Amino acid sequence: MIYNLLVPLSTDVGVLNVFRYITFRSVWALLTALIISILFGPAMIRWLKRIKCGQYIQADGPQHQAKEGTPTMGGVMIFIAVGVSTLLWGDLSNVYVWLTLLVFGGFSAIGFADDYIKVVKRRNEGLTAKAKFLLQCMVAGAAIALLIQQPAYSTQLSVPFFKNFQPDLGWFYLPFAMVVMVGASNAVNLTDGLDGLAIGPMVVAMACFAIFIYVSGHATMADYLQVQNIQGIGEVTVFCGAMVGAGLGFLWFNAHPAQVFMGDVGSLGLGGALGFVAVLAKQELLLAIVGGVFVFETLSVILQVGYFKLTGGKRIFKMAPLHHHFELKGIPESKIIVRFWILSILMALMALSTLKLR
Repeated sequence: MIYNLLVPLSTDVGVLNVFRYITFRSVWALLTALIISILFGPAMIRWLKRIKCGQYIQADGPQHQAKEGTPTMGGVMIFIAVGVSTLLWGDLSNVYVWLTLLVFGGFSAIGFADDYIKVVKRRNEGLTAKAKFLLQCMVAGAAIALLIQQPAYSTQLSVPFFKNFQPDLGWFYLPFAMVVMVGASNAVNLTDGLDGLAIGPMVVAMACFAIFIYVSGHATMADYLQVQNIQGIGEVTVFCGAMVGAGLGFLWFNAHPAQVFMGDVGSLGLGGALGFVAVLAKQELLLAIVGGVFVFETLSVILQVGYFKLTGGKRIFKMAPLHHHFELKGIPESKIIVRFWILSILMALMALSTLKLR
């Protein structure tokens, strides 16, 4: 029996029986989150300006001084839109929905604390890297520990292109999944450096995983496409729909030239939720393809730092993350953003093709 805030209407009005279908509710979760974001976005931006949540621009990178003072912490808008929409349209008796909301809320709270210290308290360092990492691990560890206790969930690892190779990681699955989630959270955070650069690929990735989640939760489809069937997990498609809608609504204001930035409250929360959804769908390794843009950005930082230390000061890129390298080569910001969006769409299509290549 589905339980959500709108289901009682379906028992009174016959035509509203469609409220019981995941696909219908996912579409309306998307639309609800989109409408909330667009309607309340201007008020949120005015509030952020009033409390002086302005973005600080570093002087040692590409020249973005014109963006100095643009409101940040706009991820609060995404969090509210996703939360309200999921509570309205999601099955509130489903443990996977609550676990996903727990992860999203936990990672967003870490980002909010970091933003609050930096922007409101005017302490540029924010949370220390060690404290931030520890808190991320705590949230991820708690969520995965609860997840692997669910009878329908297994600790087997799905390997793309190898349908008969699904090793059971046992309790080692917990640290592995934590790495996926914390890595995804920080990767999105690194990518969030240009107007709309992070939220565009995030919308694409979450739309892609909505399909994987729905298929995994549908016994017939899962059997036909030879993916692991996890009973009840399809309900998280509603959350994915809400995330897509909230992302598009945020992009309405974040598109170049941006009126608001998401801040760590947005990037850490979005990345953590993306990593957890990949874990839920048993597509942990496929996240590297779906979120290819985030992977490239993270690798550019790792390679840059490693090469710098090994060679005593030499660099591979003009600046890392990768989008700053292209900026310093003279490519316009808007062109970099759109090209990264195109790349994210291509990577998502590649990932979806693996459903038939098993």
